[in-house]
Amino acid sequence: MHRLVCHYTFIFACLGFSAFTAAKTLDPVETKIVRHIANDHERAVALLEETVNINSGTMNFTGVRKVGAVFEREFKALGFNTRWIEGSGFNRAGHLVAEYGKRGPRILLIGHLDTVFAEDSPFQKLERLDKNSARGPGSNDMKGGDVIIVHALRALRDAGQLDRMQIRVVMTGDEENSGEPRDLSKKVLIEAGQWADIAMGFEDGDGDPRTAANSRRGSSGWQLKVTGTPAHSSQIFQPAVGAGAIYEAARILDGFRTALSAEPNLTFNPGVIVGGTDTTLDDDSSRGSAFGKSNVIAQTVQVNGDLRALSLEQLQMARTTMRRIVADSLPGTHATIDFSDGYPPMAPTQGNSKLLALYSQVSEDHGYGPVAAINPRNAGAADISFVANAVDMALDGLGMMGTGGHTVQETADLSTLDSQTVRAAITLYRISQCSNLAACTFFDKEAGKQ
Repeated sequence: MHRLVCHYTFIFACLGFSAFTAAKTLDPVETKIVRHIANDHERAVALLEETVNINSGTMNFTGVRKVGAVFEREFKALGFNTRWIEGSGFNRAGHLVAEYGKRGPRILLIGHLDTVFAEDSPFQKLERLDKNSARGPGSNDMKGGDVIIVHALRALRDAGQLDRMQIRVVMTGDEENSGEPRDLSKKVLIEAGQWADIAMGFEDGDGDPRTAANSRRGSSGWQLKVTGTPAHSSQIFQPAVGAGAIYEAARILDGFRTALSAEPNLTFNPGVIVGGTDTTLDDDSSRGSAFGKSNVIAQTVQVNGDLRALSLEQLQMARTTMRRIVADSLPGTHATIDFSDGYPPMAPTQGNSKLLALYSQVSEDHGYGPVAAINPRNAGAADISFVANAVDMALDGLGMMGTGGHTVQETADLSTLDSQTVRAAITLYRISQCSNLAACTFFDKEAGKQ
């Protein structure tokens, strides 16, 4: 992880807070940025409609590429260098990368191009409901956030501020359904995190503009397999037979609940279970079958579940506890548990909290009120988790707000389009000012950043 040179005693001055909190009048550059965002509103809404009306369900590779081409057009118009990362190696459409600038803080902006709505979904178009709302697939998760990125960068260019920072935008094509192998599908994102000093994600968070995510829980999987001794049911619990696979699976699952359910921000859910004499469970489709009789002791059980933790330490603690419970087998049974990695946790850090404090101050200065840390139980995993441990500061949930995500009632709150853009653009502007202060820099001098 990079090292911040700022001493915490001076952090508010370092981040440029004092100039804005001490004075009641705003920086004229900020006034210009805000004015541009207001004047550009309908253009931003038109971009939202254009992209929402292109189906880009994760497995619709053509659609994902088309949405990527629209945003590539916008970035090129802003003077960005763009490239498409081909996704055939991980069975997905690919990712869009756009880069700008050669000096100032290195800032990574994260979005995604795909949605959960398949090519044959009946939910295909953006429908304006009223002045402040529009229903459409991916409207707030997260094409609205992608539009905010473009909307903010346009305003910064108009105010002559883009040249004061280095920006890399990564819009992935597989956030909703990650490609495999994951180290390949997330390679461009991980590399961007290693490059960056600060990462900002434009997912919609919990739908509340009064919150932003300075932490996110990771998401991983587990698979429990249990075997028992098949026999006539009249012999259950006898020394030569034991308890059977279903009783053992029940003991293990209740052991997880008893030992770990009170742990803050940790959840573990057995999503599917099959048990009996003969069982099958397909991991890809999550479909299974079981054959057994009430007078036969069950021979096999399989359970697939997920595990969500707020830090790597909490994740490892939970896995260790679950393994210990699994190993304490009932007579006549045997069980194993395997864990699969998914999205890593984005743990709350001091750096993340400082970035949230800056973002909140921007919001207050521009009349939108303070922004608090999201409850991590109220937001799922996101792409920013793959870079959060590599940057000095990370913040997510900065996109357009709305309701009904991942359903045919997904509705974007258009009243948050400009306010979220103002918060993002002014935060970027104030960060760019910090790079000129001798007392504070976001660069790791030992690593040769200057």
